[in-house]
Amino acid sequence: MDGSVELDQQFLSCRSSTMGKKSRVKTQKSGTGASAVVSPKEMMNLISELLQKCSSAAPSTGKEWEEYIQIKGLVEKIRKKQKGMSIVFEGSRDDYYPDLMSWAQENRASCDGFTVTNFGTEGYGLRATRDIKADELFLWIPRKMLMTVESAQNSILGPLYSQDRILQAMGNVTLAFHLLCERSNPASFWLPYIRSLPQEYDTPLYYQQDEVQLLLGTQAVLDILSQYKNTARQYAYFYKLVQTHPAASKLPLKDNFTFDDYRWAVSSVMTRQNQIPTEDGSRVTLALIPLWDMCNHTNGLITTGYNLEDDRCECVALQDYKENEQIYIFYGTRSNAEFVIHNGFFFQDNAHDRVKIKLGVSKSERLYAMKAEVLARAGIPASCIFALHCNEPPISAQLLAFLRVFCMTEEELKDYLLGDRAINKIFTLGNSEFPVSWENEIKLWTFLETRAALLLKTYKTTSEEDRSMLEKPDLSLHSRVAIQLRLAEKQILEKASASGRAKRLHFQKKLEEGAPLPLYEENDIALLENTDADAKLPIILRKLEEVEEGQEIQVEEHSHLLNGEKAMYEMGMEANGQEEDQEKVSRDVNSALDLIGSSTQKGQREVANLSASRTEDNPKENSE
Repeated sequence: MDGSVELDQQFLSCRSSTMGKKSRVKTQKSGTGASAVVSPKEMMNLISELLQKCSSAAPSTGKEWEEYIQIKGLVEKIRKKQKGMSIVFEGSRDDYYPDLMSWAQENRASCDGFTVTNFGTEGYGLRATRDIKADELFLWIPRKMLMTVESAQNSILGPLYSQDRILQAMGNVTLAFHLLCERSNPASFWLPYIRSLPQEYDTPLYYQQDEVQLLLGTQAVLDILSQYKNTARQYAYFYKLVQTHPAASKLPLKDNFTFDDYRWAVSSVMTRQNQIPTEDGSRVTLALIPLWDMCNHTNGLITTGYNLEDDRCECVALQDYKENEQIYIFYGTRSNAEFVIHNGFFFQDNAHDRVKIKLGVSKSERLYAMKAEVLARAGIPASCIFALHCNEPPISAQLLAFLRVFCMTEEELKDYLLGDRAINKIFTLGNSEFPVSWENEIKLWTFLETRAALLLKTYKTTSEEDRSMLEKPDLSLHSRVAIQLRLAEKQILEKASASGRAKRLHFQKKLEEGAPLPLYEENDIALLENTDADAKLPIILRKLEEVEEGQEIQVEEHSHLLNGEKAMYEMGMEANGQEEDQEKVSRDVNSALDLIGSSTQKGQREVANLSASRTEDNPKENSE
């Protein structure tokens, strides 16, 4: 989950829905026009080649693009031979929205305050059909309408799920297969929902090679290349599994499980998945939430939760909406790289945009042990991925603390380890009002200024060149998004470098003037605790093992709320590959692959977590 806002009890009142007529089931058709009949043996050979290529050791630094081209070539060869084999629905998405609304009404979801509308460049979204007040409960979806890991276990997929450790370890993959199986079933309960989904998406899985190439040199490109490789590997593994596993013999995918099918299912889950509590509230599970997932994103607060008493997802209005206005929700504090990779859109006014920056104390450094110990006392790893933010200050309290320790002299380190009130001083490391020394501040801001400037030099184009390219009217949507992301990264780095320079000059002046250093006193703790400014917060002391290497330290925002007598779970759009889950999933997947035996190769242990977050349902999203 990405953020939270408490839902007051007064907004949880239930309004009954009028029962509607049963939604009309339309006929689905199989794709036609396959270019040629491909023998099962020929296809299996191609799949095996793809699996081997995707399961090989990670390429050396700088070779990732070359590997992507090779994998992309194999996938395109497979797609060409599978042309026309995928299941598609007749007509457009507009044709199926009346059935979606009827189905929702029939199953007691709220339907009276909004309708689905095409908003042009924003794609499909929810339009208010009456005035809606801020904090008003306007949307609720009962559990029975949700597609969940549990409903997958109780479906035709159940036998395979019970025997395949990867499906058990990766709930998002299970949801993808659940979608594919139900899409192939003309009598599926969820067909009105599945038919309303986009036929294609704008996630990077759908990018052409030249569109991905526009992102070379960006902070996001390695994640995009990894996403494609992981998806190709998963497809190859599950293609073999569907063809050979006895528990898969009754699945409707056996005769026509194409890469395009899997890419569609992965993107559907990746752009829509969220976490909800299980029925007993003891743990969380993954779900697709019809109707609610039509809401597009804007800045704000999380206003959706799960009501365990009424067993339904509930959403209150983020702000006042007049009749005919679009209803938005806030997906969470995601960067534009996360939005592009996992949601398929770039959000121009993203107040939470940031760029990842990996920093670490070298183990060969003479003062490594002392620096690592001070950092450990502050709950910060000696090597970590932080973020540079789009607004001021560009660095978080945690990054400020890291840089201060990173730039400490031996004497300063001793003072924070053994000096008077050393433990209390740890609390000031992330507070901008209490420098370690003027020299330390000059060093750290010089480091930030230089590091950001060096990162800017790794891009193949300048910001000015990117702006000129964006003025071209013939850019494809994907190319435009790629260039927007590239430019946004540069703008953040430019601001960080400029901020570093300004801070450096400021503290150089302090040093030259002989200004006294602000000293932390015991009674200053009141100041630290009663401010909203992130930069003034004391570092929270945490056990080092609580923070995975490679993730930014964050204050725990997500808890299960109790509002009155109703258990409410906050919900944002769930981001894929959430860092805190990746190591656990990797261990589960490794264990599963070890048990599969000779039919898989050792390299398959790298099967990665499917991307799973939620998108705007549009070309700002992925709908068209």
